[in-house]
Amino acid sequence: MAIAYWCILVAGLLPIITVAVAKWGKRDFDNHEPRAWMERLTGLRRRADYAHRNHFEAFPFFAAAVLVAQQTGVAQTRIDTLALTFIIVRLIYTMLYLRDLSSLRSLAWIIGYGCVIALFVSAALYGHG
Repeated sequence: MAIAYWCILVAGLLPIITVAVAKWGKRDFDNHEPRAWMERLTGLRRRADYAHRNHFEAFPFFAAAVLVAQQTGVAQTRIDTLALTFIIVRLIYTMLYLRDLSSLRSLAWIIGYGCVIALFVSAALYGHG
């Protein structure tokens, strides 16, 4: 299986990992109203929840970009490189979010978004479909 497909799996797991950080060790978690409970979080836990939400927002665009690039015949090494770069940057993004380094976090977000755009542009320029 191509590296890029593994990257889609990892991207799909990132929201679960970050929400686990938000919930870990909190004994008052309310499974009847989890979203209301999450809104009351502060500090690192709140930032983990916000990273969780952003990972969900980024996932469809990334997954679609990988699949479109794949379907149009873009060179697999190009797809894999961009997808792996996206994942690495999203991991850095998460660490920066948790550490509350907002400017660097925004830069990481921009780089990750650029990888997704590059996948679509690659499909348009180099694809055969």
